[in-house]
Amino acid sequence: MSFASLGLSAPILAAVSEQGYETPSPIQAQAIPPVIAGKDVMAAAQTGTGKTAGFTLPLLEVLSRGQATKGNQVRALILTPTRELAAQVAESVEQYSTHLPIRSTVVFGGVKINPQISRLRQGCDILVATPGRLLDLYQQGAVRFNHLEVLVLDEADRMLDMGFIHDIRKILAILPPKRQNLMFSATFSSEIRTLAKGIVHQPVEVSVTPANSTATTVTQWISPVDKNRKSALLSHLIKSESWNQVLVFTRTKHGANKLTKVLEKNGITAAAIHGNKSQGARTKALAAFKSGEISTLVATDIAARGLDIDQLPQVVNFELPNVPEDYVHRIGRTGRAGASGQAVSLVSADEFKQLKDIERVIRQNLERKTVSGYEPVNELGSSPEPQAPKHQKPRRARPQSEHKDGQRSGENARGHKPTGKNRRHSGQAAGGNQNSPRGGSDKQGTGNQASEKTTAKPQARRSESKPKRSFSAKSGAPSPWGNR
Repeated sequence: MSFASLGLSAPILAAVSEQGYETPSPIQAQAIPPVIAGKDVMAAAQTGTGKTAGFTLPLLEVLSRGQATKGNQVRALILTPTRELAAQVAESVEQYSTHLPIRSTVVFGGVKINPQISRLRQGCDILVATPGRLLDLYQQGAVRFNHLEVLVLDEADRMLDMGFIHDIRKILAILPPKRQNLMFSATFSSEIRTLAKGIVHQPVEVSVTPANSTATTVTQWISPVDKNRKSALLSHLIKSESWNQVLVFTRTKHGANKLTKVLEKNGITAAAIHGNKSQGARTKALAAFKSGEISTLVATDIAARGLDIDQLPQVVNFELPNVPEDYVHRIGRTGRAGASGQAVSLVSADEFKQLKDIERVIRQNLERKTVSGYEPVNELGSSPEPQAPKHQKPRRARPQSEHKDGQRSGENARGHKPTGKNRRHSGQAAGGNQNSPRGGSDKQGTGNQASEKTTAKPQARRSESKPKRSFSAKSGAPSPWGNR
C-alpha cells in the first residue's frame, strides 16, 4: 500500500516524499481514509507508530478543499497536553503543508502572549494549542471558532492524566456543535471513552496494537541496584557503553536537577527539562540534545509525550514511574518509525511493586542484568534494610472530667462557662484556690483568680522536684514561682 492509494492529493504526497516516507504505517493506513471521508475517528496506537501523520495528512487534505479563513478565525483546532508535543505537531503541519496555501500557528504557555495574539489576528487554518493558553487567548478575544470545521484531541489520555478535563469541557462549550471530531491516543481507558461520549458521534474506531503494548524494536532490560548507587551506575553505563545520546527519566523535578548536577560532576554533559523550567530553557535544552551538544537529557514525565528525536538509541528509567502505563510512553521515545532502541531501568528493592505492576501491564517479564561492581545489597522483592519495629507508648485516654487549671483554657479560673468548641468544659465558679502558694482566701476577686491560673503549672512542677528559691525583685521576699 502507498500513500497515493489513501486519497491524498499531489501536493501532500510530494511533501511526504520529501520527508523520506514511502509506505504508510498501519495506523495511518486505517485512519486516513475515514478522516478524509469526514467521519469522526477514535484511533489508538502505541507511541512512535506515526499517529501524528495519521491525522495531520488527512486534515490538510480536507482543509485544502475549503475556503481560506478570516481574521481571528480558526478552521481546525488541535489540542495537545504539553508544550513539547504542541511544538512537534506544529512542525509536522508545516512540513506536510509546504506545497499548500495553508496557514498554521502554535500557541502554548511559558512564553509571551502578545506575539501569539498578533499571529492570530490574520486568522489561521490550523491552530495547535495547549488548553490553558487557548482559553487565555479566547478570553482576550484573540481567537474565535465560528468557522471551526475539525477538532483534534491528541494524546487524550495524557490530557486527562494531567488534569485538563475541566479546561477541555470549557473549550468544548465554546466550539460549534457541528464539526468533525478526531481523538488520537496511545490508550483508550474507560475515562477516555466516557469523555468521548460527549465529543464524537458514531466514530470509526481504529486500533492497530493491543493496549499498553511496547514496540518490538525496543530491547528492554532492568539492572537491580541499591538506591544510593543509581547515580554511580548510570554514569558507569554512559561511559562504559559509550552512550552518546540518552534520555533519562526521573519521577520529580528536584530529582532531575539533582541527577543532572551529579552527571556533570562526573564529566557527562547533561541538562534537565521539566515543568519548573521556562519554555526558553526547555527549548534550548532539547535543541542542544538533538544537536549532540549534550549527551544526556534528564526529564520528568512531562517529556514522555511529545519528544520526537530521530534515531534516539537509549532511554533510561532512573526511577520507575508510579503509573505503570507511563512506562510504555517513556520507552516509546526510542525505537520509533521502525528503528531499534534500548530501554534500561535502574530498579532498587523499594520499587519492586512498581516493577511488578509494569510487567503485569505490558504482559511480559523484563530481563534482569546485574552490572558487575554494582550488585545490590537488597535483592528485588526484599525489603531494603529492615529495621526493628519501634515500640510506641500507648496513648492515654483523654479523661472526660471537668477542665482543670493548668490546662489550655483558663475560662474556668475566671468563673466563665466556655461556649463553642469547648462545650465539654463545665465552668466551675471560681472561689478561693486552696492550693494557692500565697495561701488564704481570694479577697480580690478575678484579679487573684487570674494569678491562680498562672501559678497552677509552677505548683505542679514544685510537687515533682523542689526548685531553688529565688527572691522577688521588688520586695526581696522569696518568690512563690521559684527560678523560671
